[in-house]
Amino acid sequence: MISAQKYFTNLSKQGNFLFKRLASIKNSIPSYKVVVIGGGTGGLAVSSTLSDVLGKSAVAVIEPSNVHYYQPLWTFVGAGLKSFEESAKPIEEVFPKNADLIKNKAAKVDPENNTVILQDGQQVKYEYLVVATGIQLNWNKVKGLQESLTKPNSNVTSIYSADTVKSTWDLIKNFKGGNAIFTMPSTPIKCPGAAIKICYLAEDQLTKNFVRNRSKVIYNTAMGKIFSVEKYANGLNRIAKERDIQVNFQTELTEIHSDKNEAIFKDLKSGESKPFNYDLLHVVPPMGPPSFIAESKIGNAAGWVDVDQYTLQHVKYPNIFSLGDSSSAPTSKTAAAITSQSGVLKKNLLDAINGKFDPSAAAKYDGYASCPLLVGRDKLILAEFSGYTLKPMETFPFDQGIERKSMYYLTKEIIPEIYWTRLLKGTWTGPHKVRNWLSYIP
Repeated sequence: MISAQKYFTNLSKQGNFLFKRLASIKNSIPSYKVVVIGGGTGGLAVSSTLSDVLGKSAVAVIEPSNVHYYQPLWTFVGAGLKSFEESAKPIEEVFPKNADLIKNKAAKVDPENNTVILQDGQQVKYEYLVVATGIQLNWNKVKGLQESLTKPNSNVTSIYSADTVKSTWDLIKNFKGGNAIFTMPSTPIKCPGAAIKICYLAEDQLTKNFVRNRSKVIYNTAMGKIFSVEKYANGLNRIAKERDIQVNFQTELTEIHSDKNEAIFKDLKSGESKPFNYDLLHVVPPMGPPSFIAESKIGNAAGWVDVDQYTLQHVKYPNIFSLGDSSSAPTSKTAAAITSQSGVLKKNLLDAINGKFDPSAAAKYDGYASCPLLVGRDKLILAEFSGYTLKPMETFPFDQGIERKSMYYLTKEIIPEIYWTRLLKGTWTGPHKVRNWLSYIP
């Protein structure tokens, strides 16, 4: 039986859909009104709308992948609640019909000459550029991690890779007891709630499998608190205490010795290292900005695309915008954040194209983000907040700091449908309209 990933790869090769323009035009550089780097959530949400407004072949998207993944579903996959296949679609199925796909990878941006240099050396010119490349997973930053993940019969796993997410569920359902350790790095990560979510889901499953009484569940986080927003942190801390989950703050994974099932953690307060023996180790890898951003001199000191946090326009180059995980907007890097960012960016970019952009009157992003915090197989705390103020921005007229079955099914069944049918099509820009409407209910 052929795997889903190989099937999608073959499907793309057979089709006429792939970008042919660069190969057919000799001694010329293709040029577009808008070039979008990245065909992930942010890139497709923006390019779908822009290509409809600006017309056929006015927008190009640079994206090397054959498969588009809805990665927030991987927490469910890792807990055995969804199939991996439900998280994947071939790129041509979700790609906007009026945009051109450049099946390549961006290697560098030359912002002075409005040019993107591709991995194979070809170039693409733009009038406006949107950087939506996502975040880079740095597996090599933890010594021994890559070898541990690929080792046969390994009990090290991660829901952050298409190659290992299915093995997460295998390890959880077959766990017979011992130390189950879950990690969170000190770097910014995408979907920051996922690290604790898979921990709670695993603990719930161990209870259902009647092995909880001979298991120790440990959450080692490099952060100083369990969640950045106090209201939701209070709920998560309460649940951890009720279910006897050991939470160690400022404790960062630095090395794995898979030959003896030992993980080395650094105490960030004292600087000392401490070994932990594990029988199951779930790792969230360190992450960071794609390296080409800094090399292109469009990044800030930390390497993220340097944009105004409200307008999402570059602080130096007014024809460059950015959203999602690769931007410098100081908020949680989630798909929910992209929903609101996409609406702001599209409005401001189209105004710039039409000569109407005024920074003082521009659309403003308020930092909205959301983390659906799974704490059990039918329980979820729906955290909605501003990453700028760390204050709740809740949609529903009840306390979302309490775990609820309704929020679990919203996240498991309804939000994925919104993602595939509306967000990627450019027609969903966040729940602000729903929130405003519900605010009128007595």
